[in-house]
Amino acid sequence: MTNRLYVGNLGVQVTADDLTALFAGAGQVVSTHIVMDRGTGQPKGFAFVEMAQESEALQAIALYNGHMLYERALILSSARPSEPDRRGRQDSPMPRFREIKHKRRGGADRHRFH
Repeated sequence: MTNRLYVGNLGVQVTADDLTALFAGAGQVVSTHIVMDRGTGQPKGFAFVEMAQESEALQAIALYNGHMLYERALILSSARPSEPDRRGRQDSPMPRFREIKHKRRGGADRHRFH
């Protein structure tokens, strides 16, 4: 267990101050980060809240999982650590897409679309 929480099903109007004020009821809030879409600048609908202690994080899950905030039921869970990318870095600036590998590259049998 960790003291970092995943908070899902957020409305676009939710601010970091809203989350800090809400989670202060469970203990000391160390940080709040609402994840934004890089392209549009709009919130993606989830955030991470870090509590000072693990017991406070467990208390927050017990208190606020399913809690209605701006007419949306919050989904809370313990945040999983991010997985390193292929180069071993935690936070890669490049998005991770599944690679599509073609059996044939080049040659006479290559299909061309015009």
